[in-house]
Amino acid sequence: MSAAVKTTSAADFVVGQTCTYEQLVDDKLVRGYADLTGDHNKIHVDDAFAKRTKFGQRIAHGGIMFGMISKVLGGQMPGLGTVFLNQLVNFHAPVFINDTVTLELTITALLPKHVARIGCVMKKQTGEVVVDGVSTVKLPGWLMKT
Repeated sequence: MSAAVKTTSAADFVVGQTCTYEQLVDDKLVRGYADLTGDHNKIHVDDAFAKRTKFGQRIAHGGIMFGMISKVLGGQMPGLGTVFLNQLVNFHAPVFINDTVTLELTITALLPKHVARIGCVMKKQTGEVVVDGVSTVKLPGWLMKT
């Protein structure tokens, strides 16, 4: 017997609603992402190579940051039933191994047909903005059969 899944509806969301998520970007996460995607670019996985670059050390894949946005949209806010329609991501600064990033999502617009525009800002522990952008999503509530 399966438990009932609680979903929310578009009416449960308001402009200005926010959600934050914090993540340590460590070696295990970066190597796991490299193995999952096959992206073994040396700037991400080779310390000796990375030391010779302008960054001076390894940097995390940008896809990891995008994945965090997806994780929070689908798991926290708006949550179960959220579907991406599009995503604009701007990368401003590198995320290094063992940086901690904090993602803040803010609903900036509620549109017809259960659609929302959500602003995304990700900062390192230093306060430096590393990523920003806008997600357009289908809000929960439309997905489940009634």
